[in-house]
Amino acid sequence: MFKMFKIYILAIIIVCQFVFPRIPDVIGSNGMVVSSNKYASEIGLDVLKKGGTAIDASIAVGFALAVVHPGAGNIGGGGFMVIRLADGTVTTIDFREAAPASATHNMFLDDSLNVIPNKSWSTSWATGVPGSVAGFGLVHKKYGKTSWNQLVMPSVKLAQYGFELEFLNVSYLNAPYYKQYLSQDEETRKIFTQETPFQIGDNFKQRNLAKTLRRIAYKGPDDFYTGKTADMIIDCMQRTNGLITKEDLAKYSAIERQPIEFDYRGFAIYSMPPASSGGVTIAGILNQLENVDFTQIPFHSADHIHLMSEIERRVYADRAEFLGDIDFVPVPIDEMTSQEYANERWKTINTDVASNSMDITHGDIPFFYPESEETTHYSVVDKWGNAVSVTTTINGWFGNGIVVDGAGFLLNNEMDDFSSKPGTPNKYGLIGNTANAIEPNKRMLSSMTPTIVEDVNKDLFLVVGSPGGSTIITTVAQVISNVIDFGMNVEDAVEQPRFHHQWFPDAIQIEPIGFSQETLNILTEKGHQLKPRSSIGEANCIQFNAKTGLLYGSGDSRRGAVAKGY
Repeated sequence: MFKMFKIYILAIIIVCQFVFPRIPDVIGSNGMVVSSNKYASEIGLDVLKKGGTAIDASIAVGFALAVVHPGAGNIGGGGFMVIRLADGTVTTIDFREAAPASATHNMFLDDSLNVIPNKSWSTSWATGVPGSVAGFGLVHKKYGKTSWNQLVMPSVKLAQYGFELEFLNVSYLNAPYYKQYLSQDEETRKIFTQETPFQIGDNFKQRNLAKTLRRIAYKGPDDFYTGKTADMIIDCMQRTNGLITKEDLAKYSAIERQPIEFDYRGFAIYSMPPASSGGVTIAGILNQLENVDFTQIPFHSADHIHLMSEIERRVYADRAEFLGDIDFVPVPIDEMTSQEYANERWKTINTDVASNSMDITHGDIPFFYPESEETTHYSVVDKWGNAVSVTTTINGWFGNGIVVDGAGFLLNNEMDDFSSKPGTPNKYGLIGNTANAIEPNKRMLSSMTPTIVEDVNKDLFLVVGSPGGSTIITTVAQVISNVIDFGMNVEDAVEQPRFHHQWFPDAIQIEPIGFSQETLNILTEKGHQLKPRSSIGEANCIQFNAKTGLLYGSGDSRRGAVAKGY
């Protein structure tokens, strides 16, 4: 009786979410910033209020996150940016990390060709050449309006004078695992550990980071790659027996690329091309969804979850086989993003019975040729209609745990995102093949999926993205589908419980609250394995209503993200 009562109450809650939509976190008409931290969102909003563009604000937010969100915000990592200018032009900036010139195919394998545990994770060999500063520099040079110095200096002050620690930072800094992880490197230990536990509201100062950011503010991005900061990185490499050289830093460059573009039910979707797997893979998901009539399938019913999971299973199999850095391997982008190819993949789905991932391979394309939880995503729109979607990362929380000597910032462990050994899962269970094998100067495959959506009239509609490693792609696809297919506003779309399938491991990972036991039972009867997962992603998104001119900001409550607008 009690069990039936709980199911009844849950059903009422789900119905009420549609009858009484959530109010977005912030509604504005002049500008909106949604990021993982209130200080970063406030800095971005201040740039907008002072006449800066969304591009300007995105740079300021990026540097601020390096200070206030050290577990994932960074100048020691990299990422991707999708930009839609007010005139409708869409472009992307690839500032993904790259392998050092001395990297080799088998660098993480022992003499028996077995993967050496943690060598691609918590050593300096795990570090790819950082791209964030170069990426922000390129976008400022091409599209910026506000002076570089003005965009970086707010973060200098945050680092120098400190900011109040909030729950998320305190919980990680005090966690036994991270206390031990951050104690392994002598430079890291000085900044991120202390004898007594960190407290909410503590003022956290990072004076060495402030000095580094001040140099970048006054000397420009080149300081990071050829100046004093570069020298400090090399000192760190020598201390930790790392691979990055002065030549690696000097030769690194961010790249402007054409976006992945496709249509979904009349809406135009723009996302990242490889080395991000995001754009190609969400195209595979949404193009297959074109075959589903959602007027006949209730939201989050067993049929809905079954079909989405079967689609996800297939696109992740394709991801593992075909995707890598397009400057190094041929990637069949046109084929993989076509509706015809999606329709062929859709034909292999049994609408009633779950597939076995052992029986699922990549699709039939004429030639053959993984990622962290701890990314951070932010979205920005200004009063002119410029929009920016940015996802950055240092891979695991706090990267490889190594702080650059005297410079105050953590290095990434992105080399783990390569296929250390084709067919062997990385830290997140993602399988890669030879297309994502390690090569000198190559960019490792990523799941980061910053995305911008236009409505059927080609007006700005959604700015979407999320952290979450392998779950990023499915999170973005589900948010877009929630809005377009089920008519939700952005707040409802973001806050709905989520699920995820990535081919291997062969299970639907599912958030534990929000799905009825009856639905879960039906999924099990269809042959699915279910794996509870406490949280999936952090979708920090903006929706624009072209008719009213209003912006709706939603900061995902899963990690306490913050939207700011005016």
